[in-house]
Amino acid sequence: MLGDGAVWIWNIASEYFPDAIQIVDRFHAKQRLSEVGKAIYAFIKTYRPVLDDEPFRAFATMEDYRRWCESQLPDWLGYGRV
Repeated sequence: MLGDGAVWIWNIASEYFPDAIQIVDRFHAKQRLSEVGKAIYAFIKTYRPVLDDEPFRAFATMEDYRRWCESQLPDWLGYGRV
């Protein structure tokens, strides 16, 4: 039985077709996965890019890169020192 994931559909399917395999259609499955991902990872929409408007950045040393990350990136990205 193919359905959109609504509880009432699965209840009717179970009542009339108790041995049927119940499958969520692809569109609704992807929609639910997207919602779960947003809930787990707390994706947010931002107007400005996470880094900046530069097409690329080059650093002479890893230490320069780390300093730039600590000063420019938001804490919630997890680039701070541990």
